Amino acid sequence: MSTPERVVEDYLGHLAVERGRAQNTLRSYRLDLGRYTEYLASLGHRDLAAVREADVSGFVTALRTGEQPLAASSTARALAAVRGLHRFAVQDGIVPADVAAAVAPPSLPSRLPKALSVDQVDQLIAGCVADSPTGLRDRALLELLYSTGARISEIAGADLDDLDDGARTILLHGKGNKQRIVPVGRPALAAVDGYLVRARPTLAARGTGTPALLLNARGNRMSRQSAWHVLRAAAEASGLPQDVVAAISPHTLRHCFATHLLSGGADVRVVQELLGHASVATTQIYTHVTVDTLREVYATAHPRALG
Repeated sequence: MSTPERVVEDYLGHLAVERGRAQNTLRSYRLDLGRYTEYLASLGHRDLAAVREADVSGFVTALRTGEQPLAASSTARALAAVRGLHRFAVQDGIVPADVAAAVAPPSLPSRLPKALSVDQVDQLIAGCVADSPTGLRDRALLELLYSTGARISEIAGADLDDLDDGARTILLHGKGNKQRIVPVGRPALAAVDGYLVRARPTLAARGTGTPALLLNARGNRMSRQSAWHVLRAAAEASGLPQDVVAAISPHTLRHCFATHLLSGGADVRVVQELLGHASVATTQIYTHVTVDTLREVYATAHPRALG
């Protein structure tokens, strides 16, 4: 008998060792699969081979309708983890059939990424007052996020040696340990240079020595959570309208990077490479934003647009 808990541990080990999944991904999978094993236990299933397609569908329904219902996106993520578990169990010969393969996730609302205008990005970055070591670091952080389109975790995880000032590039370590080299604009390089010369030595003296590019107030590597707090603080101090501030997320500057590139005429496949997307389909959501912009310009500029 293969208990669901035992198979989950084997599956997480497989993801960590053989697939090289990031720790954040593994934590999310552990949480979602923990919910799943608890649900199976409530049904009396102590052997994964006893699970049927109706049980997996019931789990999805329970996530959406329970005492603390999950959003469609969170439910879809949990189902993805469950489907991966059952697929692994079949491939490993633990169960004879994949009972989760045909279970469909809940439909997701069609939402376009929230992107600020160029002027709003300038105003957001100006919310960082570069008059202290942490202020200089915060300005460098936001400039790098917008200049490279990197995820917050990628910039927080960057080391000094990843930045090539001469080539004006930075090496980013993305999901699944995939690496990519991305250009860095001159304003971002200037902000980083100011931080490296006037701030990082002060911060580094408080720590025990780390190759990290961005340091926290104790001289250690800046965490993803701390970087997100910096973005939120800059948004609050920027003077942007409250509805804009409320919509700002960890991916806001990444969305702005992609949208502004495409609006400026960049090829979608180039943007795909810069963002580190495995599929161009993921990047193409940003083309909807630029099409909307083109439609607005057409409607106001063409003499027969509204005829």
